[in-house]
Amino acid sequence: MSTEQCRILVNGAPVSVSKGVTVAAALLNAKENVFRWSVGGEPRGPLCGMGICYECRVAIDGAAHQRACMRVVAEGMRVETDRGDAR
Repeated sequence: MSTEQCRILVNGAPVSVSKGVTVAAALLNAKENVFRWSVGGEPRGPLCGMGICYECRVAIDGAAHQRACMRVVAEGMRVETDRGDAR
């Protein structure tokens, strides 16, 4: 992990994160621990950390259902969590 920082947008808010970390790590460091909601209304976030469980899905740069644990942050990346009515 680098000490260099980059800026991403999380739900429209600018967040400074370390270059080289995954989107999941960046979101958790930003205290965003609910990434999406299940159909039953349960909060979901990273579970396996290696792309198998799909619990960490978010929208990245407009593309839905991206696994946050499998993507490395990039300058200017736009990340949207599911801030549905279940909150």
